[in-house]
Amino acid sequence: MKKALFLPLILICNIIAAQHITTISFPSDEYWWGGVVAYGERMPYIQPLNEYNLETQNNNNQVVPLLLSNKGRYVWSDKPFRFSVSAGKITIKSDFENISVLKAGATLRDAYLAACQKHFNPGGQLPEELFFTMPQYNTWIELMYNQNQEDILKYAHGIIENGLPPGVLMIDDNWQRYYGNFDFRGEKFPDPKGMIKQLHDMGFKVMLWICPFVSADSQEYRELNTKGYLLKNKNGKPAIINWWNGQSACYDFTNPEAKKHFISVLKNMQEEYGIDGFKFDAGDNNFYTNKDLVSYRKDAVSVDHTEEWLKIGLEFPVNEYRAGWKMGGQPLVQRLGDKSYSWNAVQSLIPQMIAAGLMGYAYTCPDMIGGGQIKNFINLKADKFDQTLIVRSAQVHAMMPMMQFSVAPWRVLNAENLATVRNMAHLHEQMGAYILQCAQESAQTGEPIVRHMEYSYPDEGFAECKDQFMLGDKYMVAPVVTKENKRSVKLPKGQWKDDLGKIHKGEQIITIDVPLSRLPYFEKINN
Repeated sequence: MKKALFLPLILICNIIAAQHITTISFPSDEYWWGGVVAYGERMPYIQPLNEYNLETQNNNNQVVPLLLSNKGRYVWSDKPFRFSVSAGKITIKSDFENISVLKAGATLRDAYLAACQKHFNPGGQLPEELFFTMPQYNTWIELMYNQNQEDILKYAHGIIENGLPPGVLMIDDNWQRYYGNFDFRGEKFPDPKGMIKQLHDMGFKVMLWICPFVSADSQEYRELNTKGYLLKNKNGKPAIINWWNGQSACYDFTNPEAKKHFISVLKNMQEEYGIDGFKFDAGDNNFYTNKDLVSYRKDAVSVDHTEEWLKIGLEFPVNEYRAGWKMGGQPLVQRLGDKSYSWNAVQSLIPQMIAAGLMGYAYTCPDMIGGGQIKNFINLKADKFDQTLIVRSAQVHAMMPMMQFSVAPWRVLNAENLATVRNMAHLHEQMGAYILQCAQESAQTGEPIVRHMEYSYPDEGFAECKDQFMLGDKYMVAPVVTKENKRSVKLPKGQWKDDLGKIHKGEQIITIDVPLSRLPYFEKINN
C-alpha cells in the first residue's frame, strides 16, 4: 500500500518542481503593460487579472512573452508563461525556466528598448511600403464566403468611383476550391488572371486569404500525408483540427520540408496569376494544444507552430497576420483581431494598437473600419447603421500606421458622412510619407510607431491615458471614441498646434468641440 501511494507523490513533487514561480510586487506609481495585445484596454494592469496562459490563449490576436513597467523594469521569456495580477502584485508561472525581473532604466521607453535590443531587435526590413502610405481594402464584410470575380471588381470600382485612393486589396476566404488547394473556383472566377490584371491597372496590389489547413480526403491531403507534411496524432494518422470553418488536417511547419513545399506553392501561384501577397489567417496557438498532437519537431509547443506560420510571411513582403508569437521587429504586417460593430470596440482600438507597439509589432493595422465581425453586418440594412460609429472608427484609423476598409462606406453612409470618411482616407494618404518615415525608423531602432503617451512623456500623468496617442514623436492624436461631439485633451509639455491651426500651451487639459467631420490632432512645434 505504501509503495502504491509513493509513486503518485513523486509525480506530484516533480510537477511542482517543474513550475517556476516569480512574484513581482510593485508600488502604486508603477504600471505594467504586455503579454496580450487583445488586453490593451486593460493595460496598465491596475484591476485584478485572472491567470492568463500564453501557451493556450490568445484572444484572437498576438501574444508575446514580455511585460514592461513604466519604472524601467521588464520580464522576458523565450517560452510561454502564465501570469495573473492582484493588488500590487504580478505572479508569473513557467513550466520551462526561472524568469527574472530585469531593470533597464527608469521609464517605459527604457524598459521597452532594452527588451527590444536584446530579444527582438529589428533587422532593418519593412513590409510593402504601400501598406503605410495608402488605405487597405478587404472583401470580407461585403462578400463573406461568396468571393467572386464580378463582385470583387465591382467593389474595386466602387472604391475608385467614390473618390477613395487605391491601395492593397485583400480577397478573403472561399476564393479557392477547398482548403489546402490553391486553384480559383472556376464557377466564381472565370478569368482570375484577367481579374488581377484589371485590379493592378486600377492601382491595387492584390492579396489572397490563406490558412494552414487542408481539407481531409482531398488530393492534397493524400499527397501531403504521404510526404509526412501534416501534423499527426499519436496513432500516426493525420490529426484533424477543429477550427471556425469545421474540421481539417493541418500542415506541420516545424518540418522544414513542409514549409519549403508550402512556400513553393505560394510562389508558383504568384508567378501564374500575378498575386502580390497573402493574408495568412489562423495559426492561433489554441489549435495546437491537444496533447495527442505529434509534430516533426518533437519539443514543439503550441506557440512554436504559430511562430513557424509567421516565418513563412518573411518570404512575402505583402503579408498580413492576426495571430502571433514573438517575431517582433520583423517585416510582418499584424492586424488587430476582428472587432464587433460597437462603441466598446472603437474604444479598444487605441489601447490595443499601443499594446501591439509595446510588444514589438510596429507594423499593425487596427482591424477593419467599423469592425470585422461578419455577424454584426449580416442582414443589417443600411438605414440601421450608426453612421457616427463608422465615421469615428475611420478617424481612429486615419493616423494609425495603416487603415483598412471592408464594409463599403458608400453603401452605408449618407453623402456628408461619406465625404468625411473620404477625407480621412486622403488624410492618411497625405500623412503617408511621415508614417512611412516612422516605419523606416522603427525598422532600424525598434521604436513603436503608435506610442503610449507615457512612453513619450514619462512622469507627466499619462500612465492611464487610453484615448490619446503619439504618432511617432511629431503628432499627438486625440480621436473621439464615443457618441459625444466634445472631449478633453491632456497636452504634454511644449507647444502644440491643432488641426485647426490654433496654438496651445502644453501641460494643461483643454476641452474641445469635435463635430463629426473633425479628427483632432496636434503637431508638436517646440520643446
